[in-house]
Amino acid sequence: MPRSRPALALTVGDPCGIGPEITARTLADVAGEGAHHGIAVGDAEAVRRAVRAAGLDVDVRVVSEFSVDPAGPGTIDVYDIGVLGGDLPDWGTVDGRAGRAAVVAIEVATRAALDGDVDGIVTGPIHKGAIWAAGSQHLGHTEMLGELTGVTRQNTMFVVRNTGLDGHHLRIFFTTRHVSLRTALDQITRDRVAGAIDEALTALRVFGVDQPRLAVAAINPHGGEDGAFGDEEIVHIGPACDEARAGGTSVLGPIPADSVFHQGLTGRFDAVLSHYHDQGHIAAKTYDFNGTISVTVGLPILRTSVDHGTAFDIAGTGTADHQTMLSAYRAAVDYSPYVPAIRAAYGSTAAHDHEHKPST
Repeated sequence: MPRSRPALALTVGDPCGIGPEITARTLADVAGEGAHHGIAVGDAEAVRRAVRAAGLDVDVRVVSEFSVDPAGPGTIDVYDIGVLGGDLPDWGTVDGRAGRAAVVAIEVATRAALDGDVDGIVTGPIHKGAIWAAGSQHLGHTEMLGELTGVTRQNTMFVVRNTGLDGHHLRIFFTTRHVSLRTALDQITRDRVAGAIDEALTALRVFGVDQPRLAVAAINPHGGEDGAFGDEEIVHIGPACDEARAGGTSVLGPIPADSVFHQGLTGRFDAVLSHYHDQGHIAAKTYDFNGTISVTVGLPILRTSVDHGTAFDIAGTGTADHQTMLSAYRAAVDYSPYVPAIRAAYGSTAAHDHEHKPST
């Protein structure tokens, strides 16, 4: 039977960081709304510790399945993974046990999404050193989720939700991911940019933009000034844009990066393709740090995420700002109607049916 409301699994991230607190604060804020149901996935005692640290006046209810009805105002639900029990590592420490707990929470939530027990997952921040100490070989969430779902190519869609324009959200995609700037520049080839354009257009259609308008950023100052400041626009980026336009799509660029994000914020485009990590991140986070969230596209499941780290320096102080987690949660609620389209575009029978194997 179809659910009457979206159900979402919120992984608490590293239990030594701010993840449990921002998850608890988010669920406390939305408890009682009724139109959706968020369930924390992690060690129940880690959530209880965060509730105490934050001074929240809520009860923590442990659930054993995702199909339960929400308890209502004043209660947050936790699917207890039972990794740490009551033996919690100290706040703000890199600990392999915490890394293991973070990984297991991701595995449990992903399995639930693949099986259709939840409509999507919202992920809290993990610490790479901790998951590596636990034996994980992954660079982060995205790579881990790729293995768990049988997908080899994923991309990130940043969404700046608070643009101040009615119904308009700036979306930012990336040609390269977590690599050095030098490596990113070496990876900017015509084929790679063309592939990133195609991925961005596909994702926009999946999320309900029927005729997407995509702007492609330049890399060099002033777009290279006809080769005076670099030829990437002439050799690689421009030809990839031309190829996309020849296929009948609305792709503009390359447009100098010092203006393309502003134009996107005004609604001229549905999205901007940036080429390296900081090019897109700086633009989004400078405009609205707390309102910018991440959506992983290319997976057969819906996944939204915060776009910040574990903040070990303030973990346990009860002062963490949960607005990005809340924004990621509300984005997942908004995007839940697109889950069938996500499965149709990115689904894999092999990934859905394969026996789940932990990534650590």
